[in-house]
Amino acid sequence: MNAAGETAVVTGGGSGIGLAIARALADGGYRVTVTGRDEEKLRRTGFAHAAMDVGDRASVERAAAQIGPCDIFVANAGAALTAPALKTSDEAWNAMLSVNLTGVFLCARAVIPAMVERGRGRFIAVASTASVKGYAYSAAYCAAKHGVLGLIRSLAIELAGTGVTANAICPGFTDTPLVEGAIDGLKERTGRDEAELVAQFVKGNPMKRLIDPDEVADAALWLAGAKAASVNGQSIIVDGGETIA
Repeated sequence: MNAAGETAVVTGGGSGIGLAIARALADGGYRVTVTGRDEEKLRRTGFAHAAMDVGDRASVERAAAQIGPCDIFVANAGAALTAPALKTSDEAWNAMLSVNLTGVFLCARAVIPAMVERGRGRFIAVASTASVKGYAYSAAYCAAKHGVLGLIRSLAIELAGTGVTANAICPGFTDTPLVEGAIDGLKERTGRDEAELVAQFVKGNPMKRLIDPDEVADAALWLAGAKAASVNGQSIIVDGGETIA
């Protein structure tokens, strides 16, 4: 695959990991469209954009039709809620599965058939270290992210031989607005110092730091390229060694 003239779509591309991936793909020569629910945030990125709520089938199909066939699709949009497992409400459970798992499925169903028809494409899901390990107070999120890997692995087997691959990237705690918001919320609720809270987030990472969004973006750019043509059904973990420590 030659990036020149190839098209890429990144969901949740208005900030954080999604925006970093969009910028990396653009720097790599891809024509990038970002999607999300906040159109003003999307406009500020400077990329072509389309409104999309990944948890809503009609919204996904409408945006996919507006954008047209693409060569690279990065299913990055996600959200996190915390609660003790047995006190997780139906609403929270369904919300986590909707955006983090069903959203990936709806996007795959909307965009992969055109890739198969053209004989080329990359479908990349941004999962999480919560896809491969459990975290306390994140049962719904972990369940959804574990499901993403199951979906990607099944897609990869079905797509083998079509010229289309399906892979996932699993970042650890990353320096994004999502993590910043979580830290701010904990500061407000507990009165703890920000540095102490950041240390709590990274205590499982042997490097003792948050992952840089650009490090995740580099993995996506590699998976999108020609030299990753035989990489299929994999979960690329970007976590500083957390999951093996």
